[in-house]
Amino acid sequence: MRAVTCHQSQLSVVDLETPVPATGQVLLEVQRCGICGSDLHARVHGDELGAVMVETGYDDFMRSDQHVILGHELYGVVADHGPGTTKKLATGTPVVSLPLLRNGTAVDALGLSAKAPGAYAEYLVTQENLTLKVPNGLAADVAVLTEPMAVGWHAVARGEVRKKDVAVVVGCGPVGLAVITILKSRGVRTIIASDPSPGRRALATRLGATSVVDPTEGSPFATAKDHKHFTTVPDTLGAAMDAIDQMSRLPVGWWHAWRAADKVGATNPKAPVIFECVGNPGMIDSIMAGAPLFSRIVVVGVCMGGDQIRPSMAINKEIDLRFVIGYTPLEFRDTLHALADGTIDPSAMLTGRVGLDGVATAFDALGDPETHAKIVIDPRLDGSQVHAR
Repeated sequence: MRAVTCHQSQLSVVDLETPVPATGQVLLEVQRCGICGSDLHARVHGDELGAVMVETGYDDFMRSDQHVILGHELYGVVADHGPGTTKKLATGTPVVSLPLLRNGTAVDALGLSAKAPGAYAEYLVTQENLTLKVPNGLAADVAVLTEPMAVGWHAVARGEVRKKDVAVVVGCGPVGLAVITILKSRGVRTIIASDPSPGRRALATRLGATSVVDPTEGSPFATAKDHKHFTTVPDTLGAAMDAIDQMSRLPVGWWHAWRAADKVGATNPKAPVIFECVGNPGMIDSIMAGAPLFSRIVVVGVCMGGDQIRPSMAINKEIDLRFVIGYTPLEFRDTLHALADGTIDPSAMLTGRVGLDGVATAFDALGDPETHAKIVIDPRLDGSQVHAR
């Protein structure tokens, strides 16, 4: 089979033996594979992230001196079954799969480990019980977005966003666009998107943002006071003193009134839920500095190197900082069915297709946010040209 390998940051098309599914695995013929931002980063920063993963207990993340087949956003059809499989997924069934692979007692990250070759190839193996039939005749170009959309699904869930909350999405690459799409599907009424790219801001609007901001010209938090968000420490201290002044006029101690207000949530300050979807050094600290007090910041973007924040800024603003990765198996399954039901429609973010010979070209093209947002690989396409969707 033909595949694209990453070695010393170089992408090369090679001929390899078609993999053979082991116990509990199925062989898939790849028909689509999304190029993820994680792939772009891992190509040049794999050693850095691999060192971090060792500290978390996973030793087999990809390294620059290995030959690794990337690709964890996949769609294909079942081509063969390994021993010990149930064969509930008949040959020819269109499927997507959670990107994890068992190797003995170990579990490896499919497409991000030399031990679990990914879908930048004509064929790959997946775990049968992690492989899901694509329902309702869902188109390949949409089904392949299950994995990145599940990332957005999980981020929104971790953000605990309510319909009446203000959601701010900083960075409108594929991850930010996925978050916007999920927020819109959940009925969130105010979605502010920030990105310096006019093209990305236009996509954000198409996918559900209610307003967009160019951060080189303004702040996504400029309307904070309009939403009754506290923007300075003196504001919140003054509000507390004003509340005590009013409660002190009651025939009971102000603390009794405050406690009663606490029980019904009346003392909870209004604040936005902010999704950091950039991943550049300094971005988290910049958001903390600009955000209203009591903001909840959900970090979705992956900063591959070191970074610095000022804890005193977060402390004085009482910022809630959350980090997310991936999704749960149930979130992945539910995302697939939401796509198939039309509950979410991220198709606007797909801007191009490319064959295996054009993967390196696609990586370069994704460096220009005005040209492409999401490119998917179709191993059956010839040539190195990126075909516009």
